[in-house]
Amino acid sequence: MGNDIRRFSSAKRFASWLRLVPNNKQSGGRIISSKTPKGKNAIALALRQAANSIGNQRASAHSFLQTDCLPERTERSNYRHVARKLALIIWNMITKTQDYLQPNTQLLYDRRKLAQVNNIKSRLFRLNLSRN
Repeated sequence: MGNDIRRFSSAKRFASWLRLVPNNKQSGGRIISSKTPKGKNAIALALRQAANSIGNQRASAHSFLQTDCLPERTERSNYRHVARKLALIIWNMITKTQDYLQPNTQLLYDRRKLAQVNNIKSRLFRLNLSRN
């Protein structure tokens, strides 16, 4: 990573340098491939292993990581996505020199419930319009 992480102007560029961001190949506006490129970066490998470890633990063991950015249950194919999220958190913590602030889980739960209720309401509304 070098002497200073601040050489990356954004967290996205840091994650891209770690090769944790998909390399979208397009032709004529159509996505041909969106695989995450393989790399030998030691930091990226450590983040992938940490994400894989989070996914292998039981939900109660990593409940402190249950936020919007890190899902409660990590699918095996999703560990690279979690590794990218960890890289973004690390970049923000180092460049902004602040501790990790765990979000209010009750507030997140309420937001998800409200979004689900609104989704159901809109589906019902569309169903009633299609029947008339």
